[in-house]
Amino acid sequence: MSPGPYDGPEYKRLLAAARRSLERTGGDLSGTVSVRNPGEAERKAIIGVTGQYRPEGVGQMTVRLADLDLAVREAAGHGLAELLERLGPPLRDLPRAREKLATGRDAMIRSADESFLAAREWYRRWVADLGRDGVLTKLVNAACERRLGQAVRVLEALDGRAEPVGLAELAAAVTGDTHALDHGTTLATLVLRALASRADLPRPASTEDRREVWDAAGVIVDDLASRVLVLNLPARGKGLGEWLSGAAALGVPFYVTLQQLVAMPVTVPAATVRVCENPAVLRRAAGALGASSSPLICAEGRPSTAFHRLAAAVVSGGGSLEYHGDFDWPGVSIAAAVIGRHGARPWRFSATDYLAGVRAGDDYVALSGTAQATPWDPPLAEAMAATGRVVYEESVADDLIADLTAR
Repeated sequence: MSPGPYDGPEYKRLLAAARRSLERTGGDLSGTVSVRNPGEAERKAIIGVTGQYRPEGVGQMTVRLADLDLAVREAAGHGLAELLERLGPPLRDLPRAREKLATGRDAMIRSADESFLAAREWYRRWVADLGRDGVLTKLVNAACERRLGQAVRVLEALDGRAEPVGLAELAAAVTGDTHALDHGTTLATLVLRALASRADLPRPASTEDRREVWDAAGVIVDDLASRVLVLNLPARGKGLGEWLSGAAALGVPFYVTLQQLVAMPVTVPAATVRVCENPAVLRRAAGALGASSSPLICAEGRPSTAFHRLAAAVVSGGGSLEYHGDFDWPGVSIAAAVIGRHGARPWRFSATDYLAGVRAGDDYVALSGTAQATPWDPPLAEAMAATGRVVYEESVADDLIADLTAR
């Protein structure tokens, strides 16, 4: 249906101002709108609406919305709101939209707070961040509020889980859809942000970052990509156990995948197995010592699911782990995870060792990130905070290699 005499260009700015006012106030007609520096056609049109003469060259013309509504009714048989709807786009009720948004956000936060995870600092930080950077607003506007509840259920399912779980299996168990946690889905993005917060990792930005976060939570994205680097760790078991023993006899570094560990479980005879964080240390041990090196596993940064499975095999076989890593806050966090999960002992990873590394080091890299506790040696965290310097594992490799010489 035609909007009648108000579809001309002389009414365009007046009606645009009226639209902004009605949307802002939820349709209230008690206010006024203005047109600045009206053209001649606009001036005459507004005079026709108000019945009040204004001279040429007037700088601003103000119209009461009630008068404009009455004029529209007399000319077109319907009110101002109906005219604007017919001209399009549909009028927005911004007060109602704000109320709906606030109600939706509050409901999501209340629901999230009902989880037993609400007692965890990382969880509260995650929920607060979602509200602070507009994610909750986007969920409400997209009518996807239920995704936050699903994310909470996923996090609850992972809490305290001892065995790794496949990504598709986890998605199906929580949502009934094996693809619900695929890369790019809203649910996967929400869960990954939470798990990164839990592991004190940066928000994942690449495929490798995402795999690292899933691995840290014991979620298998790709059982071939989840791997652990090993030197001189003989084991029993058909296939993988034979390969590990053969590689140990030759002093050759060997990559073990999660798929191999699951398909061909191994038994590791009782032994003290040292763990380093950086592959450069293992590479140097292989080059300098070969088959005479003590058993060594490399976490390669944040330990993978494959690492944890092999570490558990060492411990279940009666052996023990000793851990060394970078003296920086992420390295301390990794050490705490390995020590706490597998009962590992620190390996030259005390305040004394740190301060010796600081004195011996020529390069200076400042500590950054969130400070971490060192419950196995509280003075270590204090010394690191006071000194403010990073000591990378490679810079103290001489002492580590010396420890590995006596197999």
